[in-house]
Amino acid sequence: MKVPCLLLLFGASLQLQCDKREITAHVGGEFILFCKYDTNRFLFSKKYWCQGDSRGTCKILADSETAGRTTDRFHVTDVGRRGLFVKVSHLQFDDTGVYWVGIDKIYADIMTSVNVVITEVPVSKPRLWPLSSLVDKPTCWGQPVTVRCGCTKGTSIGYTWYQRTQPKDLLLHLSSDLQLHCGKVEKDSDYYCSASNDISSQQSDILSVQVLMPADSGCIYVVLMQGQPIYDCVERMSTTTAKTPPWTTCQATTKIHTNTKNQSLQINQTHQDLFLSRAWTGVPLWYTLLRWGSFVSLLVFLCIVHKCTKTRQKKRAKRKRTVHYNQVPHFTQ
Repeated sequence: MKVPCLLLLFGASLQLQCDKREITAHVGGEFILFCKYDTNRFLFSKKYWCQGDSRGTCKILADSETAGRTTDRFHVTDVGRRGLFVKVSHLQFDDTGVYWVGIDKIYADIMTSVNVVITEVPVSKPRLWPLSSLVDKPTCWGQPVTVRCGCTKGTSIGYTWYQRTQPKDLLLHLSSDLQLHCGKVEKDSDYYCSASNDISSQQSDILSVQVLMPADSGCIYVVLMQGQPIYDCVERMSTTTAKTPPWTTCQATTKIHTNTKNQSLQINQTHQDLFLSRAWTGVPLWYTLLRWGSFVSLLVFLCIVHKCTKTRQKKRAKRKRTVHYNQVPHFTQ
């Protein structure tokens, strides 16, 4: 009994052959199955696509005569001697199962099975971007910043944030957002986001945080990430330094000068040096004073030259009048 069944299956496989017996596709995608059949015998027979675990119980989803009008997702196209095409689109998880390609035949249809597996869409490399613009340099003034992690492709994605540490990276939290604030950024650190689902996993580029002045409030830090403008906090740092002289300078002054009066003189001198060396509208103050001094000196010099020239002209005019008067003839009565 087994021999006739094997011969029947072997004969059916020669009459209908498909290019795939196993198909793996992603949710939302599609696949196309190509089959060849004996056109001399079944050129005008109906071909169909059905779903079910066995030949006798499968449910026909589309056939070549209705041209897939059963549903827009399934299409069976018979192109004659070139073969047979089965197209399934808008795939769903429920599409996973056993399918059959069949040719209608009296007494016993010609059928071949195809196993279909639908999986998640693989995740793409996650991208990082701040929810508020970094152009205004909010981190220079200690303001919090939220960085989001996201993928352009993938289904059922889970996001995880890590901090680069030795010997093993530190897991921060399971979320797509990372919040940076003064209480969190205490030293220079690197962070990255991991995106994953059941079939794939990807890591983002590194997010670097440079801490310029740590503090619970009013800290200064810089956030650097791929695709975002590079900035610094020089203006804030210079303002902070000018308002608050370094503690080491004050300590050195106190150690060197024990007398209260000398301490006061030294501190005043330090403030004067800071004032003279501070940039004002982009130009040092000593340079501004020198420039205006030169300008005033030039004005005084021009005034002196003008005055001397005017005096000299008056003297010349007076001489001319005297000479002219002497040349006039005098008549005696």
